[in-house]
Amino acid sequence: MDQEVCGRYINYLQKYHKIKENHLTWYLHWVKKYINYWNNDKNYLKDDSIRRYLQFLADRYEPWQVEQAATAIRLFVHYVNKKENSAKPQKPGDWPEVLDKMKSELRVQSKSYRTEKTYLYWVRDFSRWRSPRNPDRLGSDDVRAYLTHLSINRNISFATQKQAFIALLFLFRHVLNKEINGLESVVRARVNRKLPVVLSPSEISGILQYLPEEYRLMCRIIYGGGLRLSECLELRVKDVDIDGGSIIIRSGKGNKDRLTLLSRSVIPDLQKHIVKVRQLYESDRLEKLPGVPLPFALQKKYPQASTEWNWFWIFPSHRFSVCPRTNQPGRFHVFPSTLQHAFHEALRKSGIPKKAGIHTLRHSFATHLIEAGYDIRTVQELLGHSNLSTTMIYTHVATKNKLSVISPMDKMDI
Repeated sequence: MDQEVCGRYINYLQKYHKIKENHLTWYLHWVKKYINYWNNDKNYLKDDSIRRYLQFLADRYEPWQVEQAATAIRLFVHYVNKKENSAKPQKPGDWPEVLDKMKSELRVQSKSYRTEKTYLYWVRDFSRWRSPRNPDRLGSDDVRAYLTHLSINRNISFATQKQAFIALLFLFRHVLNKEINGLESVVRARVNRKLPVVLSPSEISGILQYLPEEYRLMCRIIYGGGLRLSECLELRVKDVDIDGGSIIIRSGKGNKDRLTLLSRSVIPDLQKHIVKVRQLYESDRLEKLPGVPLPFALQKKYPQASTEWNWFWIFPSHRFSVCPRTNQPGRFHVFPSTLQHAFHEALRKSGIPKKAGIHTLRHSFATHLIEAGYDIRTVQELLGHSNLSTTMIYTHVATKNKLSVISPMDKMDI
């Protein structure tokens, strides 16, 4: 692997995958070791060669090192294949082929399944709007016209227009190998500054009383620790520290881990719930049913982990499902819409006239902490926000301790 190839690979990692500068040296280190292991044999580009090498590393290195090596090697192989394919004359592909390539690219870059669905939705919508034009003939003018169409004809929000643009940017850069330029003339959707909806403690209590027992426990955990819906549903037994009163959120938004609160008032009901979950787990093992899905490549490194208790879901689904990516059956967690529907029904029964959802509990958690006098940095860490300005929005909806301001009307004797 000569210096020129190293330089191009580093540029590829920085430009398209946003790899941090302090990780680049290690990515090169793993790629060089991989090439030397196969002694420059061209078979190193095959999936089987990668798998055998990772098994070789698994006996010698820590799991996080094997995961880093796997990412570096797969990105390098993808870079080599992409370079070779771009050098060959290619026939214009049709949309089904382009969508398959995009799905493959999204998985190479370890995008979440939700991101994958969102990006593919916008690309399909774009393809229908530009039908029957071949994707190979598309350019910046088409993207510009489409984004303007979304703003003027569909009246979408700024955030939705931005989401569509990022999906198309991914399509052009990573699948069609083109750059998008000259978007200055795009009609921008209006940026509306919206404050989050916040429920008072009494309103939250009023909603919780209409929820079934298991869903009530989920909502109490979400409100008690400021969790996102997916973070609550994806909790595993090993992530909950009852003695320490804390929860570890694994691979949250931005693929970041963080520590947050486990409300003491929740613990008795949570312990009773875990006893019931243990019975379901034991039943699965007696019937020799498939285990739970594992993140990343842990299934290959620890084949038995999927059937171990500490990896089991805190809120498992009572039905088996098939993974949409691997097509493998397994015991998944409760489906998000199940809890969402139960919450909206409880909100309706409570008669509270607010447009609230599960995420409102997270907004309420942050706001109530600020009202209680906790500093903004502490709230930021508990929520897992990268940028403090994201957390600052809750200072605008906090109704107490806001600079200790007293309305002049309150001083009048009327």
